[in-house]
Amino acid sequence: MSERDSGSSGRAKPAQRGQAAAGDAPFGAFVRKPVERAKAPGSANVDSGGAAMRAETVESWPDDAVEVAAIVDAYGLKGWVKVAAHADAGRGGDALLSAKRWWLMKGHERTSAPALQAKIHSDSIVAHLGGVSDRDEALALRGTRVYICRSDFPVLEADEFYWVDLLGLDVVNLTGLALGKVADMIDNGAHSVLRIEYPDTGKDGKPVTGERLIPFVGVFVKTVDQAAKQIVVDWEADY
Repeated sequence: MSERDSGSSGRAKPAQRGQAAAGDAPFGAFVRKPVERAKAPGSANVDSGGAAMRAETVESWPDDAVEVAAIVDAYGLKGWVKVAAHADAGRGGDALLSAKRWWLMKGHERTSAPALQAKIHSDSIVAHLGGVSDRDEALALRGTRVYICRSDFPVLEADEFYWVDLLGLDVVNLTGLALGKVADMIDNGAHSVLRIEYPDTGKDGKPVTGERLIPFVGVFVKTVDQAAKQIVVDWEADY
């Protein structure tokens, strides 16, 4: 999905005609065409192959790291943390449940830790990370941004797309007219929306960046060709 990356993650979904976008959501979601799928698993136990947290550097940070969540609190007394995912488990947050290692950033400090166990709890995800053994250590992680390698994201169906993979794609309409590039994805509650930027000219004659919002729904989004880095939409430039 999901990024945005702005450092974030994502998957997205062509659904039915929708309303104007209401709020930004980081890239952790995914979009899928309107087909019912089974729900994502509710929990996962990960054999991490080791229980130590380790320091990381810019050089050791994975190139495909995508921000998917933030640690917001401790959970219980045994070192578990409570995580606010950028997308719920059914829309890409399940990457947190399956990844063997979480990459963590707090301020300028980078670390990583094996995910010993992660599960859905109410409206959040709770996890036990290697090297975090008590509540005080868990509390010290509050405010930490959580990244997962894109290669660790769950595999999607052929008609599903992570938001992060849609960013930067060229958007053209059915006549081949270029409408701009995907700059962002927005979740309006009903479905995802492509936020497209394109070069324009202001009233003063100076160059400005124009914006188009196109619902990521089947009636408008006709094809997504990631290999060609292009999305074809049924949309006119003056809409």
